Formats: sequence, structure tokens, C-alpha cells
Amino acid sequence: MRKKFTKKQSGFTLIEVMVVVVILAILAAVIVPNILKRPEQARITAVKQDILSIQNALSLYKLDNGFYPTTSQGLKALVAKPSSSPVPQNWASGGYLKKLPVDPWGNPYHYAHPGQHGNVDIWSDGAPSDSGVKKEIGNWQGNQ
Repeated sequence: MRKKFTKKQSGFTLIEVMVVVVILAILAAVIVPNILKRPEQARITAVKQDILSIQNALSLYKLDNGFYPTTSQGLKALVAKPSSSPVPQNWASGGYLKKLPVDPWGNPYHYAHPGQHGNVDIWSDGAPSDSGVKKEIGNWQGNQ
């Protein structure tokens, strides 16, 4: 007396899998072109966020020491304690940034104090241009 045990097969049918693949393909055809058109916009957003982070670190530096680093001390003063005058007396032991960021095009950020546009100017030269015209992105531009 043997009993037959039949297991009910479960899973997806070929038609169900094909429908899912077609839906994914349609979504990809709509979404991917929109994403690929925006890498430059993403770089500009990254620059604005970096500048905001640097500006916040500079504010903490000034809060601790009563003054901003000089232009010659530069942004390096946020990573390593400056030894040139004016030497900050209350410089944070761990620094204000772990490392200096570079812009999405691989170039360092620029700093000036006093700046032409405000008390402190922080900027990136922006994307390289064939015409040689700079499209600077700076903290004086706000969140445009």
C-alpha cells in the first residue's frame, strides 16, 4: 500500500514573467533618458552642497577663534591648524573638516577673505569650457 503524494507545483508561469519584464522595460525606457540628461545638474548640486559644508565649517572656525582664516591660510586652516599669523588659539583639535573636498571636476575649491562678493567667498571654477569662459559657482549665488 503505497500512497502517492503529489506536491503542488508553485511558481510563476512564463507569461507572468514576460509581463513583468515588459513592464520593467517600459519603465526603463521612460526613466533612463531623463536620468542621463542630468549629470551636469547633479554636479552643480554637489558643488553647492560642498560650498555649504565649507561655509558651515568656516562659521565654526570663526565662532571658536573670533576670525576667519586669511586668504593665504586658505581652506587648509579647516583641516590643519595654521602656523602663520593670525594663529587660532581655540582651534578644534580634530579640525573642522576631515579633508578638503574637491569639486566634481577634480579641482580644488577657492577661498578669499575678505571676498569680492561678501565677507567670505568660496567657489568652484565650474565645468571645463572649450571657449575658456569660466562659469564659477560660488556662495554669493545662493541656491539658484
